Amino acid sequence: MPPAAEAAAEAEGDVSREEEQAAAAAAATVEDDDEHDSKERVLQKYFLQEWSLVKSILDDIVSAGAVSDLSSVHKIRSILDKYQEQGQLLEPYMESIVTPLMLVICSKATQFGVESVEVLQVLKPISIIIYTLVTVCGYKAVVKFLPHQVSDLELAVALLEKCHDTNTVTSIREESTGEMEAKCVILLWLSILVLIPFDISSVDSSIVQSDFGNGDGSETPPLVLRVVGFCKDYLSSAGPMRSITSLLLAKFLTRPDMGKVLASFIQWTQEVLSSSTENLVDHFRLLGAVETLAAIFKAGSRTVLLDLVPIVWDGASTLMKSHMSSRSPLLRKYLVKLSQRIGLACLPHQSPSWCYKGRVTSLPENISPGAAELSEKSSHPDHTNFNEDGSIVYEQEEGMDVPEVLEEIMEVLLTGLKDTDTVVRWSAAKGIGRITSRLTYSLSDEVLSSVMELFSPHEGDGSWHGGCLALAELARRGLLLPISLPKVVPVVAKALHYDVRRGPHSIGAHVRDAAAYVCWAFGRAYYHLDMRTILEQLAPHLLTIACYDREVNCRRAASAAFQENVGRQGNYPHGIEIVNMADYFALSSRVNSYLSVAVLVAEFDGYLYPFVDELLSSKICHWDKGLRELSGKALSALVKYNPEYHANFVLEKVIPCTLSSDLCMRHGATLAAGELVMALNQCGYVLSTDKQKQLADVVPAIEKARLYRGKGGEIMRSAVSRFIQCISFSHIPLTEKIKRSLFDTLNDNLRHPNSQIQNAAVEALKQFVPAYLQQHGDKDGYNIVRKYLEQLRDPNVAARRGSALALGGLPYEYLIKSWRDVLSKLSASCAIEDNPEDRDAEARVHAVKGLVSVCEILTEPRDVAWLGGEEDERTLFQFIKDVVIPSLLGALDDYSVDNRGDVGSWVRQAAMDGLERCTYILCSRDAKNSQTELRPDQLSENYAATVHLFDTEIATKLVGGLVKLGVEKMDKLREAAAGVLCRLLYNRTIFVPFIPHRQKIEEIISDEKELKWAEPNFSYPRFVKLLDLGCYRRYVLSGLVIAIGGLQDSLRKASLMALLDYLQAADQVKADDLNKWESREMILSTEIIWVLQEYRKCDRVIVPTLKTIEILLNKQIFLNMESHTSVFCAEVLKSIAIELRGTKDFSKLYSGIAILGHSASLQEPVGTEAFSVLLTYLTYRFPKIRKAVAEQVYLVLLQNGSLVPSECTEKALEIVSETCWEGGIEDAKQRKLELCELAGLDARPVKKIVVSAKDPVRQMPLNGDENASYASLVDSSGF
Repeated sequence: MPPAAEAAAEAEGDVSREEEQAAAAAAATVEDDDEHDSKERVLQKYFLQEWSLVKSILDDIVSAGAVSDLSSVHKIRSILDKYQEQGQLLEPYMESIVTPLMLVICSKATQFGVESVEVLQVLKPISIIIYTLVTVCGYKAVVKFLPHQVSDLELAVALLEKCHDTNTVTSIREESTGEMEAKCVILLWLSILVLIPFDISSVDSSIVQSDFGNGDGSETPPLVLRVVGFCKDYLSSAGPMRSITSLLLAKFLTRPDMGKVLASFIQWTQEVLSSSTENLVDHFRLLGAVETLAAIFKAGSRTVLLDLVPIVWDGASTLMKSHMSSRSPLLRKYLVKLSQRIGLACLPHQSPSWCYKGRVTSLPENISPGAAELSEKSSHPDHTNFNEDGSIVYEQEEGMDVPEVLEEIMEVLLTGLKDTDTVVRWSAAKGIGRITSRLTYSLSDEVLSSVMELFSPHEGDGSWHGGCLALAELARRGLLLPISLPKVVPVVAKALHYDVRRGPHSIGAHVRDAAAYVCWAFGRAYYHLDMRTILEQLAPHLLTIACYDREVNCRRAASAAFQENVGRQGNYPHGIEIVNMADYFALSSRVNSYLSVAVLVAEFDGYLYPFVDELLSSKICHWDKGLRELSGKALSALVKYNPEYHANFVLEKVIPCTLSSDLCMRHGATLAAGELVMALNQCGYVLSTDKQKQLADVVPAIEKARLYRGKGGEIMRSAVSRFIQCISFSHIPLTEKIKRSLFDTLNDNLRHPNSQIQNAAVEALKQFVPAYLQQHGDKDGYNIVRKYLEQLRDPNVAARRGSALALGGLPYEYLIKSWRDVLSKLSASCAIEDNPEDRDAEARVHAVKGLVSVCEILTEPRDVAWLGGEEDERTLFQFIKDVVIPSLLGALDDYSVDNRGDVGSWVRQAAMDGLERCTYILCSRDAKNSQTELRPDQLSENYAATVHLFDTEIATKLVGGLVKLGVEKMDKLREAAAGVLCRLLYNRTIFVPFIPHRQKIEEIISDEKELKWAEPNFSYPRFVKLLDLGCYRRYVLSGLVIAIGGLQDSLRKASLMALLDYLQAADQVKADDLNKWESREMILSTEIIWVLQEYRKCDRVIVPTLKTIEILLNKQIFLNMESHTSVFCAEVLKSIAIELRGTKDFSKLYSGIAILGHSASLQEPVGTEAFSVLLTYLTYRFPKIRKAVAEQVYLVLLQNGSLVPSECTEKALEIVSETCWEGGIEDAKQRKLELCELAGLDARPVKKIVVSAKDPVRQMPLNGDENASYASLVDSSGF
C-alpha cells in the first residue's frame, strides 16, 4: 500500500476509534440518566431488584402453561416476601405478573374443562404467587388487574366449586401446595366480577338450560344461590378467606338486583348472631357474619340500608351485651365497626360548613403572591365572625333530626374508646370522627365534651389512650376547631406525661405515644396563626418526652410530632436546630438522649426548667433502677446552665427526699444529690455552710433510719457509696465522727456479697481516703492496710473480695510502707485455694485486679522522689518481675468449674488484662533505664546487652499464654486474647521488645480493626500457623486439643479443619531439640505425647486430647510416619493405661478404646501389645464398655490377620460376634479366655478381692450383678 494510502487509513482508523469512544461515553451518560432511560431499566434499578429472575420464572410458567417445578413458585414467594414493608415497590410490576398468570388459568380452564383435575394442578401453584402479592401489596392493588369479562363470572364460580371440596394439606406456609391460596384468589376475583352492569340472571347459563321460575324474576338465580352458599361456608373459616368473603358478599349483595337475597342474608346473619354457642366453628361464623354486615353497611346505598337498620342494630346491640363479646376482642372490634357504619347510614352524607379548612395543598397556590392571606381566609368558614379581641365566633347551624338509635351508637363508640384492647379503641376513634363529620357544630361540641370526660383522673389507661386517638381523628378531619384548643391542649400535655405505677412497673407508654400522635395531627391540621400559642405550650412537653422518656418509641414519636409542627407551622425559635439534634437516630439510645441530646436542647431558652422539673418529679423516683441512676447524671449535666438555681432550689428539694418512705424516691434522691454536688464543684460553685452541713448529715440520717435493712437495702448501699464518692470529690467539710462513720459504712459495703455494692464502695474509697483520712498520718494508713491484708484470708469470701479491691484503691502514701506484704499476699490470693471449701473465683478475680492496680499506683511517674529510696524502687520492679508476673501467668491456667460453669474464665480474662498492664510497667521502666526510645530500628547495642526486667523468657510465656487462650473454646476469650496480643505488638506509646518470632506473629495477627476473632472459622486458621514456631507450639496445641475434642460441634469442625489444612501443607518445620527439619505430622505427634504426659490425670485436657487423637487416627494421621508411628503409638498406649485405670468417665473410655483399636491394627510389636490391652477391657465392669470393646476387637481381627493364626480367625470372629457382652460378667470372662488362647496371649487370672469383716461397704458377692447398685446404674449411663 502506498504511504499516502496507509496514512489515510490510519487517520480513518483514529477517527473511527474516537467515534466509538464518544459513542460509548454518550451511552454511559444516557445509561446514568434516569430521565431518558427506558422504563424497564429504571424499574429494575430502583424497584424490584430481582425482576430479571422473577420474569424468567414467569416466562417459563406462561410458555409451559403450568408450573413445572413447585420450587420456582416458592422462590418467587421468598423474593416478594422481602418487600413486605415496602409493597409499593412492586406495584409497577403488578400488571406484568398478574395478567399473564390469570390468562393461563382462564385458558387452561377453557381447554381442559373445569371438572378436570389438570385445572387444579395449574390453578393452585399460580394462586400462591398471586396471593403472595395480595399479602404484600394489599388486595386493592391486585384486584384491578384481574380479568373482569362477563363470561368469566360463571368460570370463576365453577372453579370455586371445584376447589370448595379440597382441604388444605398443611398449615405451614412454606409447605403449602395452594389449596387455601386458590380459594382466596378466586373469591377475590369474584369480588370484581360481581360488579358487572347486567342482571345476574341474564348471565346465568343454567337458567337457559332449565325451567327457571315463571320468567317474572321472583326466584333467585341458581348462580346466586351457589355463590351465597359457598360464602356462608367460608365465613366459618379462621383464615384470610373469611375477610375476602366478607368483601365479596358486600359487593354482591348490595347490587340493585339483589334486594331479596340481601334480605334473606340479613335474616341468616340474625340467626347466627342470636344462636351463637361456645363451639369454635360457630365463633368464627359469628365473626364472619358481623364483619360482613359491617362491609355491607359500608358499600351499600343509604336508601336500601335504612330499612335494615332496626333489624341489624337490634341483633348487634344484644350481642354486644353478651358474654361472647366480652371474651373476644376481634368480635368487639367488628361490632364497633358495624355500629359506626349503622350510624353513618342513619345520617345524610354532607360536608358540614362549620368544619375547619386546613392549609392549601397545591404547591402553585402556596407559593403564589397573597397565599398567606388566602390560607388565613380559607382556614375559617365563611359563616364565622370575629370578636373585638380577634377570637372566632362560630354561628350555629340549623338543627337536624337525630335518630334515637344514634345516641345508642355514640354510647357504644364512647364505651369502645375505653376498651381493654387497642384495636377496639382505634376502631371506635375512627367511628367517632366519621359520625361527627355529619353532625352540626352544637352536636359535635357535645361529642367533644364526652371525649374530654375520658381524661378524668379516675379513668384507666385505656380511656386516656382512646381519648387521645379520638382527639387525633377529630383534629385530622377538621372537626376540632381552634376555639376548643385551649381546653384540649392542657389535657394533651397531661397525657404526654401519663405514667401510672403498677406494682414493680408502670403503664402509660401507649398513652404517651398516642398523645404525641395528637400533637402530630395538630401540626398537620391547623394553620400557623392558630397554632402559634399552642406550639409554645406543647413544645417543652414534646421535647421533654423526646429526651427523657423511657421507651424509644415514645421518644421518637414526640420528636416526630415536634418536627412536624416545626416544618409545617413555620417560624418557631430554634426549631430547625433542635430538629437536627433530636432526630430519629440520636434518640435511639437512652443514654445519648439523656446525657447528650437533652443537654444540647436545654441550652435554648424555655427548656431548662421543664427538663429539670421532669427529672425531679418523674425520673429520679422512677421504678426502673437504671433510669434513676441515669436521671441523676442527666440532672448534673444541666447544672452548668444555672448553678445557683440547682444549688438553691433543686438541691433543697432533693435532700429531704433521701429519707422518703418510698424506696425509689430515696434511692434516686440520694444519687441525684451526690451528682449535683459534684457537678456544682466542677462548675466552681461554692455551697453555703448550711447546705454543706445538710449534705454531711445525709448518710448518718439514712443509717439512723435503718434504711439499709429490708427490701431495697442493697441498692441504697450502692447509692450511699456513690454519694460518699461525690462529696469526697467535692471536699465537703465533715466532722471527725462523720468521717469515721462514713469510713465504717464503706468497709461494711466492701464486705457485702453483692459485687455492684463492692465496686461502688471501692470507687468511693479512692476519693474518700485522700480527701479525709490521708492527713491523719502514717499510723492510720498502716492500720488500714493491715486490716485489708488480714481480710485476704478471711473465711468470709465477700470480705476477701472486697479487701482485694480495696487495696487496689488505696493511695500511694498508704501502700509504699508495706508494698512487699501487699504484693506478696495479693499474688498468693491469685492462686486457687488449697481448701476446696474456700475456693471462690470472684475473690481470685478481685485479687488479680487489686494486684495490678497496686502495681500501677506504686510505679506511676511522680514529681517527688521515691519514698523508699532508689534501691527500694529497683527492688519493687524486680519484685514485679519475679513474683507478680508469674502469679498472673499462673492465673491464665485457672480452669475452675462450679455449678455456674467455667468460672475460671473470669480469672483468665482478668489475668490477660493484668499482664498487659504489667508488661507496660516493666517496658516503661526498661526504657527509662536505657534512656532510649524502644523502636526496633533504633535499639542500640548497649540496650541489647543490658539486663532487662522484661526479657525473652517473660515475652515467650506471655505470648504463649495468650495464643493458648486464642485457640480455646470460649469466643469472648479468643477475642480478648487476640486483642491483647494485637495491642502488645502494635503499641505506639510503649514498645514491647524481645518477642520471639515477632515478624511471623505480626503476619498472622494484623493491626486491622474489627477483625472477627470470636468467629472460629476466622481465628483458628490463623492461630494454627503458630505451630510452626517451636517456642509457642505446646501452648497452641494444649489449647487446640480442647477445641477439637470438645462438645461444641461448630467449634470442633472449624478447629479440626484448620489443623488438617495445616498438616496437609508440604512444608517442613525445624525441630526444637535437633537442628533438622521434620514433617509437621511427626512434630505434632511428639507434642501430643508431651500434652498427655504434662496433663496426666487432668481430665479437662486428657479427655479432649484422647478424642483428638481418635479423630486424627480416623483421618489416617500419624499412621504413615514409618518407624515413628510405632514410637508414637507405644507412648500413647502407656498414657492410656494410666488414664483408663479405674476411670468411670465414659467419654475417656470410648476414646481410649478407639485408639487401642487403631493401634492394634498396626503391625508388630505395637499391634500385639495394643490387642492384648484391648482384650483386658472385654471384662470391664460396665456392659456398654464391654460391647464397645467387642466391636473394636471384631474390626481389629478383620484388619490385622497377624494377631490370630489364620485357621483360628473365623473361630475368634464367631466368639466375638455371638457373645452377649452386655450380659453376665462371668460369661464375658470365659469368652475372653478363649480369645486369649486363640491369640496365644497369657490370660492373667483375676485376683479375688479380700473383703474385711470391718469393711461393710465392700462386702458384696464377687459373682453378683454389677448393675445391682444405683451408683453402678448411674455410672453406666455416662453421668
